[in-house]
Amino acid sequence: MTGYAESRSFINIAGHRLEALTIGDVTSSAPTLVFLHAGLGSLDLWKEYPSKLVERTGFGALVYSRYGYGRSDSLSEKRSVNYLHHEGQEVLPEILDAFEISRPILIGHSDGATIALLFAAAFPSRPCAIILEAPHIFVEDITLAGLREAKEAYENGPLRNALQPHHIDAETTFRGWNDIWLNPEFRDWNIEAELKTIACPVLLIQGEDDQYGTMAQLEGIRRQVPGAELHMIQQCRHSPHQDQPDIVLEHMVRFIKDLGVSSEYQE
Repeated sequence: MTGYAESRSFINIAGHRLEALTIGDVTSSAPTLVFLHAGLGSLDLWKEYPSKLVERTGFGALVYSRYGYGRSDSLSEKRSVNYLHHEGQEVLPEILDAFEISRPILIGHSDGATIALLFAAAFPSRPCAIILEAPHIFVEDITLAGLREAKEAYENGPLRNALQPHHIDAETTFRGWNDIWLNPEFRDWNIEAELKTIACPVLLIQGEDDQYGTMAQLEGIRRQVPGAELHMIQQCRHSPHQDQPDIVLEHMVRFIKDLGVSSEYQE
């Protein structure tokens, strides 16, 4: 727990009821940290990480579960090939407006990182900065291999039981994510050309042993956003903030402080 007030709520966005958590003041003129979880993540699966970043930076935070995740409405249809565009360019702007967040610092992991990229590309003047862990901008062979391994772990291993406490319907959560990424129509998905409009500072973080992607993802981003800062984290797989939390936290805190923006909460 931090010394900052926390408030949980449900909010109706794009026709669905989503769970949300705010930490500190998210409506001030100062930037707000907005956490965008991974393809099997949720609000609660960020655990104490958002609170730690709030404590270290002084900025308020918004954490939420997307449709089909956590305690938000359960997914009732198959995901489409453009579902990440929908989340980044339609849902996220509505959420930010609902919470009166005018200057977000987006912190995205995996699917959440891709959503942050798509938002920043579509609305280049809105984000103060974006911090990306294990982003995807195209589909690699290693991505498909990791997805097949995850499917095996879900159907015949421990993954099903691991997910159930964190989602109201783990079955549709897993299938919604795994099925679309393994759909042959998704194989040619590529957003690299869309990223050239990104104008804000970008921090890229990748695990050296990421089972879902390689440095080609980050190199592709940096080709379109030449000033992007990149860090490869050793002894780390697909979840840097979980596998190497102290190192990743320091990178994020230093990057945020180097933005030169202030908060009334900072020391």
